[in-house]
This record gives sequence, structure tokens and C-alpha cells, in this order.
Amino acid sequence: MKHTFLLRLLPWLIVTGIAGFAIYTLKIKPARVIVTKAAQGDVTDEVMGTGTLEARVKTTVSARIQERLAEVLVDQGDEVKAGQLLARLDDAEIKQQVAIAEATLAAARQTAARVSADLARSEAVLAQARLDHKRMSGLRSSNAVSQTDADKASESLHVAEADLNRSNAAIAEAQAQVLVAEKTLLYREEQRGFTEIRAPYDGLIIRRNREPGDMLVPGGSLMELISLEEIWVSAWVDETAISKVTPGQKARIVFRSESGNDYPGVVSRIGRETDRETREYLVDVRVNELPKNWTIGQRAEIFIQMP
Repeated sequence: MKHTFLLRLLPWLIVTGIAGFAIYTLKIKPARVIVTKAAQGDVTDEVMGTGTLEARVKTTVSARIQERLAEVLVDQGDEVKAGQLLARLDDAEIKQQVAIAEATLAAARQTAARVSADLARSEAVLAQARLDHKRMSGLRSSNAVSQTDADKASESLHVAEADLNRSNAAIAEAQAQVLVAEKTLLYREEQRGFTEIRAPYDGLIIRRNREPGDMLVPGGSLMELISLEEIWVSAWVDETAISKVTPGQKARIVFRSESGNDYPGVVSRIGRETDRETREYLVDVRVNELPKNWTIGQRAEIFIQMP
């Protein structure tokens, strides 16, 4: 009987023990205190902002004419020099157009040479006609020749003058045709030059958008190029810091890919418009040292040191 009573009482004893332990732990047991020794030093006042890594100079490399892409000589991640050949377009048709323009120019110059010879002949004929007319006029005054002969001399003079005018007009027309042919050839040669796409400045290819065989149109993106001269974090900073931030202030940059490292920077440019929703404005902080691996557009926090 006594054993049965103890068995019935055992669960209540266990529950009571657990409750007592919980009460002791939460209410009675002294709390653990961690003591940290304060270190003496300067407190730096900083303004914080969040933004993305950007290049100050960024260019979309594209074709200036519509043509099929024949060859791409660089890829994303490649550094290039100003004037370096990046890609070639198919130039077969343009070469034919250049050849046609060259033949047209040669023909125009031949025509100009021919009419120049005609002009010399017309000038000689006119000179002879003037001599004949003068001589006939003198003979007619002395009745040495008939009026008919004198009239023929006058008519020949008028015809010679008309021929000279026509030759001068032909010369002007031929020269105009030569000029047009020269301009056309220059234009075709310039078009042929557009089949070679070159880097406008030293930089880094960050994206390649097209492959050989694609049809390019003017303005269509072939690749994206950035200048490495100035890379910055374009960060949004609360408008309450407007009076505190000026160009030239030192800053530290923390990239989210390396949250344990700080990279030095300096305020390069300050925006002059505040977002009306977030009440923040843009501050561009130049990165003096980049991580080993970085990408345009990656997130980062900036901490601008206050004087």
C-alpha cells in the first residue's frame, strides 16, 4: 500500500522539482556579468550611406552602320587600349562600293581631261575666227571682198564664240562631276572604315553582348566599356548630412563581398537633388583601392569621416 502511494506521488515530485529548478534559474540564480575594459581613444564621427560600385566613364560600344558581325577580338574582362581593334564587320559589299566609286572618279577625270582638250581647240578656233573677221572687215571697207564673204566671217566668229562658251560650260560640269565622284569615294572609304570597331579610350570590357554572325544596327550594343581612371561608389546618404559632406573628405568603403575589410576612398562628387520619397541624395566616393575581385554594380557601404 505504501509502495503504491509512492508511485502515485512520484510524477508530482518530478513536476515540482522541474518547476523549482526553473524558478531558481530564472528568478533566484544571479545573472552572469561580463566585464569589458574600456580602451582610451578618439571617437570618429562618420556619415554612412549605401550604394553601388560604378565607373565614372562608361560607354556602349556599337556599330555605326548596319552590317553582319564577322569577328569579335575581345571578351568581357579584357583590358584594352585606345584605338585597339575590338571587332570587324563584313566588308565585302562596302569594298565593291569603294571599287565602283574609284571607277566613277576615274571616268569623271577622263571626261574632264577631254573637255579641257575641247576647250583648247575652241580657243584656237575663236582666235582664228577673230583674225579672219578683222581681215575681212578691212577688205570689205575697200570693196576687195563681197558682202557675202564678210558676213560668213562674222558668222564664223559667232560660232567660234558659242563653241568656246559651250566648252567652258562642259569644263564646269566635268569639274563638278569630279568633285562629286571624289566626295562619293571619300564617303565609301569612310564607310569601309566603320567596319572596324576600335576602342575609344583605355579601359575594361565589362560585358560582351554579340557574337559573330549577328546583324548589328547603329546604336545597338556590341559590348560595354568602362574607364578605370575613376571608379567610385555612388551612395545614397540621408539629407540630414548635407551640411557635413564636402568633396575631398576621406571615407572608408565596406563591400558586402568583404564585410570585414575597409577600403580607402575620398568624396569626389556630391549630387544636387534629393529624392523626394526617401529624402536621400547621391554622394560619389572615389575608391582608391579596389578588392581583388570586384564587379560594377556590386553593393557597398560608405562611411565618410567628419572633420
